[in-house]
Amino acid sequence: MTTIDDVRERLAEIRPAGLSRDLIAAGLVREVTLRDGVAMVQLLPGPLPPPILAATIADIKRVVGALPEVVGVDVQIARPSEQAQAAIPGVADIVAVASTKGGVGKSTVAVNLACALTRRGLRVGLLDADIYGPSLPTMLAIAGRPRVEQTTVYPLEAHGLKVMSMGFFLDDTSPVIWRGPLVTGLLRQFLKDVRWGELDLLIVDMPPGTGDAALTLAQQVPLSGVVVVTTPQPVSVIDVERGIAMFNQVNTPVLGVVENMSGYVCPHCGRLDEVFGAGGAVHLEQTYGLPILARIPLDAAVRTGGDAGVPIVVAQPEHPISRLYAAMAEQVCEGIEAARTAAPRIVG
Repeated sequence: MTTIDDVRERLAEIRPAGLSRDLIAAGLVREVTLRDGVAMVQLLPGPLPPPILAATIADIKRVVGALPEVVGVDVQIARPSEQAQAAIPGVADIVAVASTKGGVGKSTVAVNLACALTRRGLRVGLLDADIYGPSLPTMLAIAGRPRVEQTTVYPLEAHGLKVMSMGFFLDDTSPVIWRGPLVTGLLRQFLKDVRWGELDLLIVDMPPGTGDAALTLAQQVPLSGVVVVTTPQPVSVIDVERGIAMFNQVNTPVLGVVENMSGYVCPHCGRLDEVFGAGGAVHLEQTYGLPILARIPLDAAVRTGGDAGVPIVVAQPEHPISRLYAAMAEQVCEGIEAARTAAPRIVG
């Protein structure tokens, strides 16, 4: 007798064009049921472009329909979650900066993007949700602890940003070894108990991975979108694809891709050295139809600014990399508006 496990095994044989993982491993199957010989597969469309999605549906009907005793295959596309999300008072839009892969410079991107948005005249907050490795106090040269009144926490400020980080509550030698429930509880506090005031945008610097913190954020507040950060090489891109699948699962629009550490230009001879390879952002653009928001090269000025607590966008606003961040900020604002007005893509 054919079982649901048999159906899922067949689904694990399907790898949509351009994806490095099968449907099950990529997290694109939400639910499978089997009743009276009819297999129902609820699929998350996520990053799959329409032609690839259509081909994937055909593959599902073919391989599942070949199972013994299966008389029909019903492929459904999951609609956006109706789980209630509470907006943060005074905050118009929330954008996450995320990467499943650690070490790609995600926090540097988040800080400089936030600063570029303030230069556009927007009121911006920055939440350091990387509980295990909070780096924003150093990158923004903020010292001291936030003011706390009963259950209300007031953010600190730097470079025109309102900032909150677990790093404000730790000394330099404090180990961060909490388990998942404590992490998600703290993140909920940062989302619900911080008095951000009136903000046009709250940028959230996400921890690496697709664990509890990322899901808590997506489930607790209405995200306007996510900016995905990668480096050019395949080992980073493969992990980033997991992140895209996760945000798809929680119905969060991906606004675009930032390829960080995108080569190194020698300041003496002008030669481009692709230290971490090439093509990562292009692969994501072609596979998922995601815009490339910026390709940011390695530059000592970026590292110097981060260590000194003065991001390059603030320290050298006319630097070529600062101009890349300015263009990225514009695209993020445009992407938020586009995501706000776009109808959900439902294929049935």
